[in-house]
Amino acid sequence: MLVSTLALPLLPGTFGDRALPFAARLSKAARDQIGVTRSYDGAYVRLDYPMGDVDRSTGVCTDVVIRAYRDAFDVDLQRLVHNDMKTAFTDYPAIWGLSRPDWNIDHRRVPNLERFFERKGADLPPPQTLDGWDPGDLYTMRLGGRLPHIGIVSDKRTPAGHPYVIHNIGGGTQEEDILGMFDDERRFRYEVAA
Repeated sequence: MLVSTLALPLLPGTFGDRALPFAARLSKAARDQIGVTRSYDGAYVRLDYPMGDVDRSTGVCTDVVIRAYRDAFDVDLQRLVHNDMKTAFTDYPAIWGLSRPDWNIDHRRVPNLERFFERKGADLPPPQTLDGWDPGDLYTMRLGGRLPHIGIVSDKRTPAGHPYVIHNIGGGTQEEDILGMFDDERRFRYEVAA
């Protein structure tokens, strides 16, 4: 009996993903969406609150981030963004002409997530080189100079030595080599208790 008790903690997967460090846990939760989220649909949808989500077979780039934080850490960005917007609505972008927060969509908009992360002190300067990005960083950019996009910097590296990004840019969740390819790249790191 003593031998099996001592060996138990050495078994792989005994503690599951909860034993992984922050970056590996966030990357895995994002990567686990590959093959599940197979399409892109940015339609406005009425969501449950809190913990609301569209069907996991579809979604947008923000849904990759929202689901990864929920799956890895039980952190609900829908609730956190909504509560922050209730207290500081005028600090958020006025792009959509809203007069009050809307928990159905606010957390699914990249500029709102950027502002939320800024307000939480999670914005960092972009690294000087592509290999300076850290796994678990949040990556935002503007596609074609205007369309906001977000992804999670992976813990896997390209053959060139820099990280991949896990995101949904139109064909479902993918892990791709996109760092350094777009305009207005920004870096955030929103660490939560692992």
